[in-house]
Amino acid sequence: MSLIALTGGIASGKSTIARRLAMHGAVIVDADALVREVQQPGSPVLAQIAAAFGAGMLRADGTLDRAALGAHVFGHPDRLQRLNAIVHPAVVAESQRRFAAAFAADPAAVVVYDVPLLVEARGTGGWDLVVVAHAPADVRTQRLIDLRGMAPDEARTRIGAQATDAQRLAIADVVIDTAGTIAHTEEQVDALWDRIAGQRHPDPEPAPRRDVGDPT
Repeated sequence: MSLIALTGGIASGKSTIARRLAMHGAVIVDADALVREVQQPGSPVLAQIAAAFGAGMLRADGTLDRAALGAHVFGHPDRLQRLNAIVHPAVVAESQRRFAAAFAADPAAVVVYDVPLLVEARGTGGWDLVVVAHAPADVRTQRLIDLRGMAPDEARTRIGAQATDAQRLAIADVVIDTAGTIAHTEEQVDALWDRIAGQRHPDPEPAPRRDVGDPT
C-alpha cells in the first residue's frame, strides 16, 4: 500500500505527472475534481459559499460561477482563507473516503493524491512520499498567459496567492523538474515509478510515513 501526495503550483505540470503515473497503474484522486463535486448545486458547501460571498457567486441556473468567485477571492488573503475554510473540510472527508475505497479494492494499490494546496493546508496527514512538480514562477506565468489566456497581472496574482516554491520544495521527497519538455518530465516520472515499484515489497521494518499536512 502506497499513499503519495503530488503537489505543485498552478501550471506546474502536475496533470502531466498524474497522467503518466496513471498509465503505470496508479489510482489518481484529483483534489480539484473533488472541489467541483462538493460545490454542486444543492450541496451544503455551495450554500455556504453563497452565504459568505453573496448570491452573485451563483449563475442563474444555480451553479457556481467559478470565474466570479476566483476574481472575488484571489488577491484577497482574508477572503481566500474564508473560502478554504468552507471547502477544505468537505474535500478532506471525500478524499479520505476515496483512499479507503482504493485500498479496500486493492491493498497493494499505489494511490496518488493530486493536490495543489498541500502546503497551504494546516493539519496532519500521513504520506509515504511527497512529490513536487516544480517549474520557476516565470515559466508558470508564461504558461498561464499562453495556454489559458490569462492577462499577465492575473497570472501573477494567481501564482502569488499560492505557497512559494521554497515552501513546496521544503516538504518534497521527490522533485520533478517540469520546466523542460514533456518527454523530460515523463522520463523523471518513469524513474519515480520504478522507485515506487521497488518499494512495494518493503523491508520488515519500513520507514515511517512523514507527517506533512492535511490532504486538502
